[in-house]
Amino acid sequence: MSQVHHHREALLTRAFVELADTLVDDYDVIEVLDRLVAHSVALLSADAAGIMLVDPHGRLRAVAWSSEESGWTELMQIQADEGPCVDCVRTGQPVVVTDLDEATGRWPQLIAALVGKGSYRSVHALPLRLRGQAIGGVNLFHTRPGPLPEADLRLGQALADVATIGILQERAIRHGEIVTEQLQTALDSRVVIEQAKGVLSQYGHLTMATAFERLRRYSRGHSVLLGEVARRVIAERDFARQVLSSR
Repeated sequence: MSQVHHHREALLTRAFVELADTLVDDYDVIEVLDRLVAHSVALLSADAAGIMLVDPHGRLRAVAWSSEESGWTELMQIQADEGPCVDCVRTGQPVVVTDLDEATGRWPQLIAALVGKGSYRSVHALPLRLRGQAIGGVNLFHTRPGPLPEADLRLGQALADVATIGILQERAIRHGEIVTEQLQTALDSRVVIEQAKGVLSQYGHLTMATAFERLRRYSRGHSVLLGEVARRVIAERDFARQVLSSR
């Protein structure tokens, strides 16, 4: 077996081990989703990835992204109410766009917003499914046009299924919590994390991406839930400085 195949197998093993390790009694949904987008980029040769969820009111919300550009593209789909992930969630089926330049007629507002902004040329949207119902979707962005191999699409769907498990963990359902409450927890955590990123960005004169990396580094280094770190950053100025200075 080639060195490339060995490396891919090692990445795949690491991805599922890490994701499985996060699905314990005390875990952070956003941390699971953040790891998922990172592994999707590494394993599927994607240039970026993002995840959207449906909130209790039926609206799509962006909850995880691997880069600020991919996060912006997710928001453009939501604002235009059209795009690969929007269609994916509505139909519950994967949506493959091998060349975004040819999708003007399908999503005119989205494509107009992307002109001159992003470098993405192809998108693959995969549903987060629960008993046939899509509760969200994963977007895989590539800077070159063309389809993903079928094996990569299957792997991408497997990773999306892991995300669904992370959001709707069996323990919560067994305790009688409804699906919308679980989704709302993930959405609320994202809001708190974004606020904490803004605090760190202001205090440390950092980009939002660097601020998020400081949050995540402190969370993992101190074995504290990402959401809890974010809440303390917002509430405690001295703690925010501590997170900024941590290495």
